[in-house]
Amino acid sequence: MFQTLAYYVTLFHRSFVTYTTARLHQVGLSFGSLFPILYVGKHPGCSQAQLTAALNLDWGHSQRLITKLVEEGFLTREKSGRSYHLDLSPKGQETFEVSHQVFFDWDAEVLASLSPAEQQQLLNLLAKVTRKEVDPTCTKPSKAL
Repeated sequence: MFQTLAYYVTLFHRSFVTYTTARLHQVGLSFGSLFPILYVGKHPGCSQAQLTAALNLDWGHSQRLITKLVEEGFLTREKSGRSYHLDLSPKGQETFEVSHQVFFDWDAEVLASLSPAEQQQLLNLLAKVTRKEVDPTCTKPSKAL
């Protein structure tokens, strides 16, 4: 088959979406709601405008998504002046922890055939080609879920 980066990225994406969707379904969350939960979990008290800009969503989609997450009990939304501040509810916090862990669980499965040194080399090369620094705040959660 093709030996291009795009081909392998497509395989990884499909695998990640399938794996993540199955795990999130267990806590009542859709894949489309994953990144808003992660963003609010990392940025408690953020505004809808901040979330919308950070995730590159259009305003209408963002509004519908936030309303759905509030109605389903994942987020709380409090009015402060002319804007709303978003926080995770207790249910949202639990879901955030599962959502955060799923990245590390998928990595462990996908990278199992590589040595720790090879895993680090792969991550360093991917960071280099995407021109991103490795984010030290994106570390494995302290407790196993």
